Amino acid sequence: MKVLVTGAAGFIGFHLTKYLVERGDEVIGLDNINDYYDVNLKYDRLKEVGILNHKMIYNLPISSSKHPNYKFIKLDLTDEENLKNIFATSEFDVVCNLAAQAGVRYSLTNPKAYIDSNVLGFLNVLEGCRKFKVNNLVYASSSSVYGLNEEMPFSVHHNTNHPVSIYAASKKSNELMAHAYSHLFNIPTTGLRFFTVYGPWGRPDMALYQFTKGILENKEIEVYNNGNMKRDFTYIDDIIDGIIKVIDNPAKGDPNWNGFNPDPSNSQAPFRVFNIGRGQSVDLLEFILEIEKNTGMLARKKLMPLQSGDVIDTWADINDMKNILGYSPKISVPEGVKNFVCWYLDYYGNVVTPQEVNSEVN
Repeated sequence: MKVLVTGAAGFIGFHLTKYLVERGDEVIGLDNINDYYDVNLKYDRLKEVGILNHKMIYNLPISSSKHPNYKFIKLDLTDEENLKNIFATSEFDVVCNLAAQAGVRYSLTNPKAYIDSNVLGFLNVLEGCRKFKVNNLVYASSSSVYGLNEEMPFSVHHNTNHPVSIYAASKKSNELMAHAYSHLFNIPTTGLRFFTVYGPWGRPDMALYQFTKGILENKEIEVYNNGNMKRDFTYIDDIIDGIIKVIDNPAKGDPNWNGFNPDPSNSQAPFRVFNIGRGQSVDLLEFILEIEKNTGMLARKKLMPLQSGDVIDTWADINDMKNILGYSPKISVPEGVKNFVCWYLDYYGNVVTPQEVNSEVN
């Protein structure tokens, strides 16, 4: 297949691109390389798949030195005309939209960045799929859409009308926009609500990265809600397995969908929403304990109150993904944390990494 991956220099986008090109798909990757976190990490991810940043010019395709079936283009999704030209000349079978302004806490002070990237940028992707007859659109949503919902585990059949951050609201908007395009133009769309993805090459603003960095540098780590939080930590390999299953199985309309009792997870249109997590909730303090085991150092915890925009617990009901697509996450938290710490030590060695934005566990 010919696949467009947006956010290709990001954590999930990098791993997905690597998987696709290694299995033989033709891939074009897009990313604007913004400076929300250290751009050198993004360039190093690209280097892993043969894209060298000294050749990078805005809107100019770069061919991979490792994979002849991969090209990368530095481009912002809000650049409507250049994005349209890429769609017009590429004839994509699948679009996987992972580009987004990420992070809950950053959205409290920079809300416009989320509307520009996550709403306007996503609209341009939808228009490209509509105008150039893309057969399957897969896009990143988030567990953050569950907001004030307290019924556990979170199910795609639950109401998600009460987000508690602009980030979450932008992701909910993506789902609504996708349904409208599926309904109006018969475009198969699948939204994936990611649950706390972690692993090698992970984002510096995420909890595992910040905790590992702080522990190794013998600095205090900020632990919110006094550590009384739980997350459905999901290893990157399991996430990629789920995305691939969705790429290979476009959404179909449900002829039994009932408008008098509407299921929010699907539709008569070719529209679906899935949770993609491990399906288990882990105490944050247990997660930190695993980092301590693998670094051989004790964490110096600075207990903090719950921050605005955060939720206390997340736990994914993944039965739909299991039953419909055969999704089966395999990597345990102890194994996943060990893999990350090994990567971190190998990547950074004794180099002190730059301080980034506050730790995220969403």
